[in-house]
Amino acid sequence: MKLSRRRFLAVSAAAGLAWSAPARAGTFRWRGVALGAPASMTLAGLDRAAAAALAGRVEDEISRMEGIFSLYRADSELSRLNRAGRLEHPSHEMLELLDLARLVNGTTGGAFDPTVQPFWRLHARAAAESRAPAGDEMRAALRASGWRHVRLGPGLIQLGRPGMALTLNGIAQGYIADRVAALLRGRGLVDVLVDTGETKALGRRADGTPWRAGIVMPDGTPVARKTLSGRALATSAPLATLVDAARGAGHILDPRTGEPAARWRLASVSAPRAALADALSTAFCLMDRPAMDAALARHPGAALEALVS
Repeated sequence: MKLSRRRFLAVSAAAGLAWSAPARAGTFRWRGVALGAPASMTLAGLDRAAAAALAGRVEDEISRMEGIFSLYRADSELSRLNRAGRLEHPSHEMLELLDLARLVNGTTGGAFDPTVQPFWRLHARAAAESRAPAGDEMRAALRASGWRHVRLGPGLIQLGRPGMALTLNGIAQGYIADRVAALLRGRGLVDVLVDTGETKALGRRADGTPWRAGIVMPDGTPVARKTLSGRALATSAPLATLVDAARGAGHILDPRTGEPAARWRLASVSAPRAALADALSTAFCLMDRPAMDAALARHPGAALEALVS
């Protein structure tokens, strides 16, 4: 599979750090690398020592989030849930994220559905064998999917079908951006830009102007440029990650069929919460405009910022 920044990002404690000071004093940018993809944070109004200390706290928090949501860590809560089909005493963060996933699954008519992971596994395995998934394989994956089979409770999360598994790649990046922004706000920062694959902006830049975020196609072609303050921006592009490069199959799979059948090449959404913007932008790649408008009506404060056919 071809990886891109739309994959789940997390900065581990071992990630390399680099600091740069833009032309205007009092603004510092932290950069890290995790899972082969970039992550960054821009802080305004702090001296270098204070910013470096906060970066360490941010690294710890993101690493903790990876320990909950990562598909790549065998000991994460998500990996344990997928292996056993149940997770006892889930963390508050896992329950909060899955509760939001439940909400967006309902408001998007099922277009957002983390239970597509069996299809992901199938497409990846078939691509490694230079073939398309067989019909019986797709039917088996379909039987192992469907949000209605996920049971959530404060003491237990249970997957109700054999072979079920979740992927949180379409929502966890945004959730982490929200968590990092909340951590920094709790330490008195009011001017912060966080980019963990999705962008969350607090306050303004050091010069008093709003933060700016670009929307670009996977090949780097600019689509739009937006100002952000107290909002988040998430962009999904199905071909940014290929589940099967030989077939040109994008990574956003239709939960109803398991096929890479996106309607749009790019969808970008802003919202007060990055996790919500992330989930909606993922779902919108599979939806027509009337369905998008209906979903947005149920999420006050969310807005469609760009759509490319």
